[in-house]
Amino acid sequence: MTLAEVDASAWAELESAAADPPSAFRYLNLCSVDARGRPQARMVVLRRVDVARRLLEIHTDVRSPKWQEISADPRVTLLGFGPQPKVQLRLQGSAELHGPASECAAEAWSLLPGSTRSTYMGGPPGDDIGERPTSEGKAADADGQAFFGVLLFRAETLDWFQLRQADNRRAVFAYDHLGSLTSSRWVNP
Repeated sequence: MTLAEVDASAWAELESAAADPPSAFRYLNLCSVDARGRPQARMVVLRRVDVARRLLEIHTDVRSPKWQEISADPRVTLLGFGPQPKVQLRLQGSAELHGPASECAAEAWSLLPGSTRSTYMGGPPGDDIGERPTSEGKAADADGQAFFGVLLFRAETLDWFQLRQADNRRAVFAYDHLGSLTSSRWVNP
């Protein structure tokens, strides 16, 4: 594969993963840094990909530690691994947060099924489990929406790595703020 083909295939994998729950790249590891400077990693669900702009959409609870960490420092890394054909994608860039009052979050919320919406109705992530809301219908739905946020990740670099029987391969790609490819090169694995 050429560098252009590697770049295109990586982004095609991500784009299809957003619509395909069984895809290995549907679940990515999001890495940020906490207030004490410690790296933090957690799995997130890839919801949408805009290949042209190199944007990935992830949904999150605005009460979560990651929301606070990214509010303080928007530089994050996303990491995924696909067992076939043994490809690792490591994307570095910055995250833009859109809270419950934003148009972006309202639009994303309107597309969520009820089962997903219900995950935002409990207490803050990491807190002890307390009483679950007993209200149903629109009141419960609105309660969950108050905690729903969208994280838009803008890729600045993509580090593509493929494990092979022999001759592992690795390539690095860089993108500008509009998503255009600015450089690509093969590097030692």
